[in-house]
Amino acid sequence: MAGEGDSEPRKSFKLLGFLDVQSVPCARESVLYGSLGSLVVGLGHFLATSRVRRSCDFAVGGFICTMLGYWFYCRYNLAQQRIRRRMLKEGMRNKILFEGSSLDPERKQTGNERSDS
Repeated sequence: MAGEGDSEPRKSFKLLGFLDVQSVPCARESVLYGSLGSLVVGLGHFLATSRVRRSCDFAVGGFICTMLGYWFYCRYNLAQQRIRRRMLKEGMRNKILFEGSSLDPERKQTGNERSDS
């Protein structure tokens, strides 16, 4: 059956010889959105002006702008997720560490406990 016992590693696709699309986060999506942006910009410019060469130039520019724009957007969101994940992990570690102690922020302090510290 497909998917069962596959011992051979999946082949990676390298774009321009150095960008491994499968292992680099956001690479696949940015290339796909870039190609779609290229198609939209190039076709739109061609329909508006009927100039083939200039439309191809606009299509290449649309690809670059769309790909880089989505790349930065995706990497920014990925960095935010990593920061949130790190903060959550640290908060869970502190919750386990301080649970039941006098440093527990959820524990209600009585008057005797406040005067002891």
